[in-house]
Amino acid sequence: MNLSEIRKYGNIEFLAKKAVEGFITGLHKSPYNGFSVEFAEHKQYNTGDSTKNIDWKVFARTDKLYLKNYEEETNLRCQLIIDTSSSMFYPAENYGKLTFSIYAAAALSIMLQKQRDAVGFTTFSDEIELNTPIKSNAAHLHKLFIQMQHVLDDAKPSGKQTSIAKTIHHIATKLHKRSLVIIFSDMFENIEQADELFHALQHLRHKKNEVLLFHTVDKKTERDFEFEERPHEFIDLESGSKIKLSPSQVKESYAESMTAYMNDLALKCAQYRIEFIEADINKSLDQILLPYLVKRSKMR
Repeated sequence: MNLSEIRKYGNIEFLAKKAVEGFITGLHKSPYNGFSVEFAEHKQYNTGDSTKNIDWKVFARTDKLYLKNYEEETNLRCQLIIDTSSSMFYPAENYGKLTFSIYAAAALSIMLQKQRDAVGFTTFSDEIELNTPIKSNAAHLHKLFIQMQHVLDDAKPSGKQTSIAKTIHHIATKLHKRSLVIIFSDMFENIEQADELFHALQHLRHKKNEVLLFHTVDKKTERDFEFEERPHEFIDLESGSKIKLSPSQVKESYAESMTAYMNDLALKCAQYRIEFIEADINKSLDQILLPYLVKRSKMR
């Protein structure tokens, strides 16, 4: 199903469930299971116990030996974050980048909830617009779908710019450690603020969170600048500025600049151990999600 059909006919919950049935069924092992390990309690040391988990700080205070017990959590905490700034409403005929992001987030929500993992949903532009609790029950998931549907149905470009760094810093301070953070964004942040953006992403990683970035783009036009060769008026959806030109005038330099930017983005993500996934909205959902999920399942 293409993005225009999703917007025109689709119920996001129904479509996401169909997508999950289609391409997640073959994954027999959870790609996220057992991600989080939490401290549980102290237990007095007995002769014969392993010494590797002795709490030496407690020993220094009490002169008694205690072991730190850990337990593996069955529920992963996942925060789904979607950029709703005006650039995400491109292409205008189907608001493709935003539509794809919500569709993919809904499918991932179903997969996670089937594993009894807890999911929360956040949208942002120049500020956080929606931020739900992180829960794992079916009633909560249904509420998430209603909110996702509202975002899709009420969507219209508002001229709001992106403030990714500020949003990520805020979320990093609120999230439980060792959460999974999945971000859908075109990452069209002001290039002068790139260092601040990666500082924010590093903030998430510093708190032991696993971070996935789905870089959501219309590759044909936004990266390769493939337009019909005739005069066009190009409009910046966030600033409103306009320019008239023929594609051939700037195509080569534009494509070079975009390729360099995306390569740098992918490299920085690799340095910070952030999973970078190019999400070309012209591809089907399974083409983007399935290779990643298969890779993750083999890593466990």
